[in-house]
Amino acid sequence: MHPVWRAPPSGDTLCFTTYTFQRRKKSLMALTPTPADHFTFGLWTVGYNGADPFGGPTRAALDVVHVVEKLTELGAYGLTLHDDDLFAFGSTDAERRTQIDRLIAATASTGLKVPMITTNLFSAPVFKDGGFTSNDRAVRRFALRKVLRNLDLAAELGAHTFVMWGGREGAEYDAAKDVRSAIARYREAVNLLTQYVTDKGYGIRFAIEPKPNEPRGDILLPTVGHAMAFIETLEHPELVGLNPEVGHEQMAGLNFTAGIAQALEAGKLFHIDLNGQRGIKYDQDLVFGHGDLHNAFSLVDLLENGGPGGGRAYDGPRHFDYKPSRTEDETGVWASAAANMRTYLLLKERAKAFRADPEVQAALAAARVDELAQPTLGAGETVDDLLADATAYENFDAGSYFNGRGFGFVHLQQLATEHLMGAR
Repeated sequence: MHPVWRAPPSGDTLCFTTYTFQRRKKSLMALTPTPADHFTFGLWTVGYNGADPFGGPTRAALDVVHVVEKLTELGAYGLTLHDDDLFAFGSTDAERRTQIDRLIAATASTGLKVPMITTNLFSAPVFKDGGFTSNDRAVRRFALRKVLRNLDLAAELGAHTFVMWGGREGAEYDAAKDVRSAIARYREAVNLLTQYVTDKGYGIRFAIEPKPNEPRGDILLPTVGHAMAFIETLEHPELVGLNPEVGHEQMAGLNFTAGIAQALEAGKLFHIDLNGQRGIKYDQDLVFGHGDLHNAFSLVDLLENGGPGGGRAYDGPRHFDYKPSRTEDETGVWASAAANMRTYLLLKERAKAFRADPEVQAALAAARVDELAQPTLGAGETVDDLLADATAYENFDAGSYFNGRGFGFVHLQQLATEHLMGAR
């Protein structure tokens, strides 16, 4: 049954109007972003000038102080950045310091935070074969120095997370890269960096951002699973986690919500990049939700509620790593930034209603979703006990599952769809 609206006790027109207005006002307030939502944007996202491999910029560059002020107006919590977003590659110490001081002054006056920064090891020609895993040893040493310098900046800005996206750490040709040696050099670099922040007492954690390809033909640590396995080989695995991105996992044909659930279960979701992707193609970086909307709905449900029975949810920044469309002017840039936050809040609202719906609760029970949390073996049960249990095999009616004992997953998904569409 669908819920039925019931009029307020007085039943008069004025009361109905007031009641409707109050509900509408409450809904609008819930969809207005505030710093408490912990929405963050990369300086490279709203600052994207529209250039792509087939055409030059369509927008002028944005000054960092202007970006800080606009994001504050929109209700964002923070700004993130690469070093080369703030000051050009090869800048002098004086030029670098000027931009850092301008950013610090702008964040101090607005209250906008800088919770994460990262280092660009992919744009400059010197990194054409990677940074940490370049075949050229001198380049690898230069890359480490660049990152160490940016870790000092992260500490100065108060950032607690340092993201590592190895966009050039890979190859196009199998014979061009000894992958075993490349992984060893990757490990060497991360071990050095984790030891550095430990020695300095910076309180910074690292988050690896997987991606299967683009710009390289194949990129090392291409998925959440690859990165998690790599982390366990490090000297300080407790300091290294993940920064998964919607589009990157979906480019590989993977379910992003499933990957995030695994990262959460392992305690390795240190940061997250939200955007939209439509299928297995190039990295589109669309506005969050402007792709696989069903998966975005399940993702927000997981991040906010921790799963059907509760459990570990995500308490870090909701970071939007998207690109305003090349077709937009600056007005469209800020409209797209606002769209990311509004879509997330809409999905958060729909997920809350979904979980509170008695029919959904009944469908979850019918689908035995909660039963999966029950250990398959009983407390203290041994293999011998299992072998001795005739109900587990000899007397188990496996045939009853033919043309019967369905799980009702389609009905459950339909309920999710109706909540997502605002039909319930």
